[in-house]
Formats: sequence, structure tokens, C-alpha cells
Amino acid sequence: DISPLLKDPAAFGALLDLLETHLRASFPHIDFIAGLDSRGFLIGPPLAQRLGIGFVLIRKKGKLPGPTESVSYTLEYGKAELEIQSDAVAPGQKVVVVDDLLATGGTMRAACELLARLEADVLECLVVIELRPLRGAERLRPLPLYSLLQYD
Repeated sequence: DISPLLKDPAAFGALLDLLETHLRASFPHIDFIAGLDSRGFLIGPPLAQRLGIGFVLIRKKGKLPGPTESVSYTLEYGKAELEIQSDAVAPGQKVVVVDDLLATGGTMRAACELLARLEADVLECLVVIELRPLRGAERLRPLPLYSLLQYD
């Protein structure tokens, strides 16, 4: 739960500092941060602004205007769908996908699939918290995962 980070401006600033430092050290060029509905929307835009790049929305089905690409995926309790606007990224653009938490990896995997359909180059999946016993990182392979906190 990242709620305590959001309530504390110094802690949230420190989180953004850590993520920004990691991305600047890891990738010489990033075109977009793509954030997952909904907590990726809290981290992604300020991080993108710090990097001087754009932010792309990946939302639950039916929330985006205009033409979209969609993907259905399985959750531990059922099915869900994610969408991205069809013109959100151009082929070959470099994207980092951001969310607050990685559990089973289903939602993050679906987001990466959407970006692959648009022929984007997904550089990394970036999360604040990784719940390792749920093995979400395995579902993302071969894409790299970076997490600030890991819980075993």
C-alpha cells in the first residue's frame, strides 16, 4: 500500500528521486512513461515530468476516448480488459511501464502486450513494491523488472 507515501510530501518526493535516479542511470533515452490504471497514474506523471518526457495512459476498458487497442487477461479472481489509445506511441518509441505494485503480474503483462501491439520498445517494468511469493516477475520475462521494495 503506497497510501502513506502519498500522504507525506517528503516521502513521495524521495520515492520520485529514487525512481528518477534509477531511470537516468539505466536508460540514455526514454520517450514515454506508461502508467497503469489507477495507481500508476499517481507515480507516472510526476516522474515523466521530471524526466522531461510524456505520459501515456493504460486504462480499464471503456475509459479512453477515440480508437483503442484492448487486451483481455486473467486475474486471480476473474477476467479484465485493458486499453491504450491506438495513437499513444509510435513504432520503436521507448517506454517504461509504471505501477505501484507487482503481484501476479497479469495486469503488467497485459500492458506490455498492448505496447507490443503498437510496436513500442518496452525498456522496463517499474514498480514500487514487488510481492515475490506471487512470482509476477516470471510472467514478465524476458522484460526486465525493477522494484524498490521486495517482500518475501
